[in-house]
Amino acid sequence: MLCACGSSSAKPDAANPNTNPDAGPPAGNPDGHCTVPAEAMAEDVSSPTTVVGTGTPASCTSAAFVDAVAHGGVITFDCGPDPVVITLDATAKIFNDTGPKIVIDGGNKVTLSGGGAHRILYMDTCDQAQHWTTPNCDNQDSPQLTVQNLTFVDGNSTGETYDGGGGGAIFVRGGRFKVVHSRFFHNQCDPVGPDVGGAAIRVLSQYNGLPAYVVESTFGGADDTLANSCSNGGGLSSIGVSYTVLNSLFDHNHAIGNGANPARSGTPGGGSGGAIYNDGNTYTLTLCGDLVRNNTANEGGGAIFFVSNDRTGNLVIQDSTLTNNPSMGFETPGYPGIFVLAAGPPMVTSSTIQ
Repeated sequence: MLCACGSSSAKPDAANPNTNPDAGPPAGNPDGHCTVPAEAMAEDVSSPTTVVGTGTPASCTSAAFVDAVAHGGVITFDCGPDPVVITLDATAKIFNDTGPKIVIDGGNKVTLSGGGAHRILYMDTCDQAQHWTTPNCDNQDSPQLTVQNLTFVDGNSTGETYDGGGGGAIFVRGGRFKVVHSRFFHNQCDPVGPDVGGAAIRVLSQYNGLPAYVVESTFGGADDTLANSCSNGGGLSSIGVSYTVLNSLFDHNHAIGNGANPARSGTPGGGSGGAIYNDGNTYTLTLCGDLVRNNTANEGGGAIFFVSNDRTGNLVIQDSTLTNNPSMGFETPGYPGIFVLAAGPPMVTSSTIQ
């Protein structure tokens, strides 16, 4: 131990944790008490641009949600008094000229499901089909996407290859991104490959190298019925992007590829970062107030895989607990569940890694 002290489901099947919005742990780590900076807090949705639904579960359809996302702005839901599952018939795609701020707020009652067949939400400032808005698509300040008070289940981006694929529930390239008080269960992306990752979320090309925020959110649950899994990064994945992860829970997420990165001869590659997979050069992964447990990697970093190729990046762990995150292949000595190549050793304060 290291201690540096297409439709809506009005009546989901309660026996199936992937269609029951009441199943699974609540959003966030209840023991996390790290300060959330103002820019990482939930957005005001008191004056929505679009309200999905007209007060009944039946009115909250896949088509209504996909259309709302295409129009952008601030999106809320009116699906009646009870929790509801909206199973998507297609991926909801953001158009880059519908911002600058795009906010999707489920009011802690809405579950968005990919039905095991679709990625749930997609934003890419370099995808011409979603409208180019600046000549520097890989470094522009908008759209600024926030998802909050939502549950994402059964997203699946397997076979999606544009910009490297991944992001079973959410894929973001460009602008800014944050997720607040949300949950991610049983999402998946390609099971093999040396770089593809992010069963729940994959983020690329954030504006001016600013961090993507993950705040008071939950990835996976008490067993594998809720597990998120991908070749790499069962929870989060990125290349060259800084994440700041605050007061969040990662439990039973899996990196299921094999052969690592670069792929060993005769293997398809992958299998690193059970909870979080980061690669690139100058970037920072900051964990504060997080609980990371029971995640696995077939190769390196049962909890975290962090590689700064030019050794200019930093891994920072504060007021967090990482426990029982087996790495089946390799990890950094003295840091169970972590593989790190960085500017120096992990910066660990008031945390337990065991």
